[in-house]
Amino acid sequence: MSDTLSHRFCTAPLMDWSDRHCRYFWRLFSKRATLYTEMVTTGAILHGDREKYLQFDAAEQPVALQLGGSDPRELAECARIAEQWGYSEVNLNCGCPSDRVQSGRFGACLMAEPELVAAGLAAMREAVAIPVTVKHRIGIDDMEDYAGLTRFVEAQAAVGITTFIVHARKAWLNGLSPKENREIPPLKYDMVYQLKRDYPNLEVVINGGINSLDECKQHLQQVDGVMLGRAAYQVPALLAQVDSELFGGEAGPSPAEVARQMLPYIERELARGQRLNHISRHMLGLFQGVPGARRFRRHLSENAHRPGAGPEVLEQALSLVTQAA
Repeated sequence: MSDTLSHRFCTAPLMDWSDRHCRYFWRLFSKRATLYTEMVTTGAILHGDREKYLQFDAAEQPVALQLGGSDPRELAECARIAEQWGYSEVNLNCGCPSDRVQSGRFGACLMAEPELVAAGLAAMREAVAIPVTVKHRIGIDDMEDYAGLTRFVEAQAAVGITTFIVHARKAWLNGLSPKENREIPPLKYDMVYQLKRDYPNLEVVINGGINSLDECKQHLQQVDGVMLGRAAYQVPALLAQVDSELFGGEAGPSPAEVARQMLPYIERELARGQRLNHISRHMLGLFQGVPGARRFRRHLSENAHRPGAGPEVLEQALSLVTQAA
């Protein structure tokens, strides 16, 4: 494993959220976090617009590509492509519970087929030199016993997988929506802690319901790493303390400094045909809890989508916060 790739703190793959603009924005706060793409299906990479799905800015590194799929040959080919594009890691999604995912035979339903997952991960490992990892749940449907979790993990460890990112909730594949699956099944952090105790040679990263760096520190007493999703998206400024509090490095820049650092990026992206609101939508929570935050959000929301909107919209929104502060 590359010594630049740490799983001590990661941002989660978030569908429709953790796109390349979001990751570039997050990276300005933390140099040390490992950032994950949205899940990209093997079909999208093999038959779709590769530039659209795989393009990223070198400044985002270390960045990991999360794949959705179950066919070992397709997974191996996509892992090869990920390595060619310069990703630092490739991760297999065995945790997403949506109907669309099940019909395509990928995501959380794969936890019922540990041997198929192992065949896919083995093929990916054989195809690339970069790390191959897996993200999964503690169980699905009625398979929620600890023995079921260890059966799944042991099957993957047997083909050389050493990093397991575990969402500490089971997934109900029938009866709950993806949103409900993030909220209703109870969090069982103890099962993930037990996994680390029983398999000390594996790297275990915990995910699910973690909302602060204080909580991250508590988890890090039990496991090797933490992964934050919605909290990082909704309150991105908390990422500014990741390097100092979790890695012993320097604190990241202030929200206002990050907003200013986004201006040249926005100019570059607009020149390439992107629209301002595709970038600024990830920045709405930038000043969460700060005087003027609502005015900042409103100005971006009302103006970023207009034809011809440029960096001046962000500058105007920023002035509303600094005036209020």
